Amino acid sequence: MASAAACHHALAQGYNGRTGLPNKVGNFSLNTVSRVFNIEVRPLTREKHYPRNLRLCVVHASSSHSSVAEPMQIPSNDNSTDSHKKSTEASLILIRHGESLWNEKNLFTGCVDVPLTEKGVQEAIEAGKRISNIPIDMIYTSSLIRAQMTAMLAMSQHRRRKVPIIMHNESEKANKWSQIFSEETKKQSIPVITAWQLNERMYGELQGLNKQETADRFGKEKVHEWRRSYDIPPPNGESLEMCAERAVAYFTEQIEPQLLAGKHVMIAAHGNSLRSIIMYLDKLTSQEVISLELSTGIPMLYILKNGKFIRRGSPIAPSEAGVYAYTRRLALYRQKLDEMLN
Repeated sequence: MASAAACHHALAQGYNGRTGLPNKVGNFSLNTVSRVFNIEVRPLTREKHYPRNLRLCVVHASSSHSSVAEPMQIPSNDNSTDSHKKSTEASLILIRHGESLWNEKNLFTGCVDVPLTEKGVQEAIEAGKRISNIPIDMIYTSSLIRAQMTAMLAMSQHRRRKVPIIMHNESEKANKWSQIFSEETKKQSIPVITAWQLNERMYGELQGLNKQETADRFGKEKVHEWRRSYDIPPPNGESLEMCAERAVAYFTEQIEPQLLAGKHVMIAAHGNSLRSIIMYLDKLTSQEVISLELSTGIPMLYILKNGKFIRRGSPIAPSEAGVYAYTRRLALYRQKLDEMLN
């Protein structure tokens, strides 16, 4: 079987001028490669919102595992015909962290950094089981430990068995020290990027207070207004609108370009930062978003296709084949995992 190095070498040269595809991969024709790896080889042209690179599904070989199809960049070809056009497709998984210690105590948590409870750990593990057959190339979390714990625990259940590694970009030295120089290690790991912009809404003077006691102190209607209005912040805190400004800006500037490039992304964050992102994805009004409730530890799947986000709901269980067959690519990815692990 052709090695990954041979495939990559051949893809770097020898493109067919009409189709934009390589004539051969190593010593094998495209037809042979398609048959051996059981993949469909077809040129993809860029849409107006997409990068100036085409994408092709190729196989990365591993000495210890069977191969799983993953995306790879190939040069664009402006001579490609309309009949060969095909859009990039990517998966987006959103997970609200599992139950935290202050969730359990019914306290306003906000940006206070508290860990998961035992129940929260189990919720994160169960979330990981639900997404265990969905491809993930990058992980984004908030800077808070409960979101990071949820991401790590969820990935421990993924059938691909890649290792999540937190990227340190807080300084030039930290960035240098955290670099991974082994190409084999890079193939078997997933970068985790932390961002304060994905943090929970800052509850100001309410943080650390019991929710029932707060209602008794300030009045039930006033606390309800702070919690459920869109643009009214609690004392010295953030409104949902203020939280949305930073969370959505980070999503559109940092995360969405990765999805448009064909990367499969998971975001582990918080109720209000995720509500803000869902407001953007589903084009909800300020009135619609305030009634949106997200349960702890329940993942939600979106598919980005033709520049549009399609909400698919929450996967049920890894044994439910139908739930992953939302698209042909997800179904094929699951099939490859089955072949690799059986």
